Amino acid sequence: MSDQISRPTPPWAEKRPISDTHHGITRSDNYAWIRDSNWQRVIRKPETLTADIIEHLQAENQYTAAILKPLKSQIEALYTEMKTRIKANDSSVPIPDGIWLYSRRFRMGGEYPLFYRCLREGGIDHLILDGDREAEGNFYFKLVACKHSPDHRYFAYAADCNGSEIFTLKIRDMDTGEDLPDIISNVHGEVVWAADSLTILYTVLDKNNRPYAVRLHELGTDETDDVEIYKESDPGFFITISKTESQKFLVIKAHDHQTSEAWILEATNPAGNWRCVEPRDTGIEYDITDWNGAFLIRTNIGGAADFKVVSAPFHSPDRENWRDLVSHEPGRLILNTQVFAKHWVRLEHRDACPRLIIQTLSGEEHSVTFDEEAYALGFDKCYEYDTNMLRFIYSSMKTPEQTFDYNMDSRERVLCKEQTVPSGHDPSKYVVRRIEAVASDGARVPISLLYHKDTVLDGSAPLLLYGYGAYGLSMPAGFSTTRLSLVDRGFIYAIAHIRGGMERGYSWYQGGRGVNKINTFKDFITVAEFLISRKFTGRGRIAAHGGSAGGMLMGAVANMKPDLFNTIIADVPFVDVLTTMLDDTLPLTPPEWPEWGNPIEDPESYIRIAGYSPYDNISAQAYPHIYVTAGLTDPRVTYWEPAKWVAKLRALKIDKNILCLKTHMGAGHGGASGRYKRLYETAEMYSFLCYTFQLFGDA
Repeated sequence: MSDQISRPTPPWAEKRPISDTHHGITRSDNYAWIRDSNWQRVIRKPETLTADIIEHLQAENQYTAAILKPLKSQIEALYTEMKTRIKANDSSVPIPDGIWLYSRRFRMGGEYPLFYRCLREGGIDHLILDGDREAEGNFYFKLVACKHSPDHRYFAYAADCNGSEIFTLKIRDMDTGEDLPDIISNVHGEVVWAADSLTILYTVLDKNNRPYAVRLHELGTDETDDVEIYKESDPGFFITISKTESQKFLVIKAHDHQTSEAWILEATNPAGNWRCVEPRDTGIEYDITDWNGAFLIRTNIGGAADFKVVSAPFHSPDRENWRDLVSHEPGRLILNTQVFAKHWVRLEHRDACPRLIIQTLSGEEHSVTFDEEAYALGFDKCYEYDTNMLRFIYSSMKTPEQTFDYNMDSRERVLCKEQTVPSGHDPSKYVVRRIEAVASDGARVPISLLYHKDTVLDGSAPLLLYGYGAYGLSMPAGFSTTRLSLVDRGFIYAIAHIRGGMERGYSWYQGGRGVNKINTFKDFITVAEFLISRKFTGRGRIAAHGGSAGGMLMGAVANMKPDLFNTIIADVPFVDVLTTMLDDTLPLTPPEWPEWGNPIEDPESYIRIAGYSPYDNISAQAYPHIYVTAGLTDPRVTYWEPAKWVAKLRALKIDKNILCLKTHMGAGHGGASGRYKRLYETAEMYSFLCYTFQLFGDA
């Protein structure tokens, strides 16, 4: 197999140098031509991509296909194995709302969900929407905004058919099963029903693919008659539309990564005058809902870095009237809230582990506890407000997802559903651990581990180390059926909870963003070296995996410590950071200046980003095996970033290790859309990984 793998000749991208100068510093980019000059058109119509760019991406895809061809039997075996762990006709726990129960299911072997409802007292199931049927004829298909109207007559749904995250909104009459003539294009995917069940509010995209406005549509009218009720003038702020749990208020939220502003309106008066809760103030974030006759606001105001919860009166919700309901406590990160008529619940993080705290009208609190060292926990969807039942989902790296109904009065916990693994799964065969590595500056970096109980911890085991470390997103230590295919083959699976996330509170995020971004990369390297020192694995026995901003991490550590890793998997990697942050026409650039810095206006930001941007720091050295994915219609990490990165790596690296790029020519940021199509791509990635670790022969 070694000879077969080495036969394909990798494609070499033509060098066409283009220079740019900022702050007196000139850069030359040999591969800037891979970016289509009319990328906005390409996102909407991928077939319009310039011919020479198509030729290059297809050459890369053909090379990757040639690399994977000798692994075909292993890919198919892994794919079959992974399929046997997924229930072919899986279904959700029905969600009650009034006289109805709503649920989501998959037909036997289906790719896309089916939406059903039935009467709460019993009766036949009514199919609302058939995802498989709607997807027919599309290589890519994604449904969002699937919401029924308050009177249970209509069902709104929005579909994206090419991965660009540009959705078309439709309305189905659930009584007749037919769609209304109303069709709304260029929707971002945020949709809310007003109380009258005849009015919907939705977010729309500007020419650069940013959600910038909210419009109001009355059923039975033409899209061109829709009224724009909010328009954001700052390209650095994205817009969302939602409704509070009580269904009383509509909420428009404008936000970037460190500042937010909310506008509210009674849901019974969608054409009325919106009120700003509190004008935006740089660095101040807040979320708003209503509870017990007042507004409930989660905020970081007043130095509450890890957030607190305040209340405010309906008639005057500005910050002067905010009163602490749950005071700030350093190290206790309040992530989210969910409210009910007589209770409200907050989801917190302490020491990188989540927990639920329930409070009653009287102010009495209690927590919902769990036994495992590391686990994932979150709210499940709930339609009813006047109920004492909280639904949540729990899992760990060895425990399949469990959906519980929790009586907030009696504190009784009822297991409604446990994720089925049809081929069988015995949690006792696996070990889950939470350990810590100490960074050079004393920061204690949490690590979640999963391995088979028979795995020998003598430094010989291969290890996959996953990391992200950006935007304050915490990586859950939850269950994944696909990981078992690696763990059962002797791999240890590790999650590095590095700075840039919020596992240890807001300061953990601040410690890995902006001027401190280098800590994210150093933490990941620290974790890798710690795992070697503790004999979980050995040098050169580690595979690193990350996607999107985690792909930036992959590119950075590949430049900094290439000999530490055997293989790197970079999904839609954000690797051309400096060039992207210098282009204010791209969808995410202005909103992300608070995250990375603005190199257009600030020379220090320019120099700092240039110092770690993976594309700008490729050098003539040996690199690990690298497997890269991209999406042609991806509006988040544009296809040319990974394509340029691979082209430059090919030109400069001095090793003979495998470097692959697979570009989805009809998909975006998330890759293939169907559940089995995604599974096959994972099987390809894992087969590449196993091959480079010589589990399928010599690489």
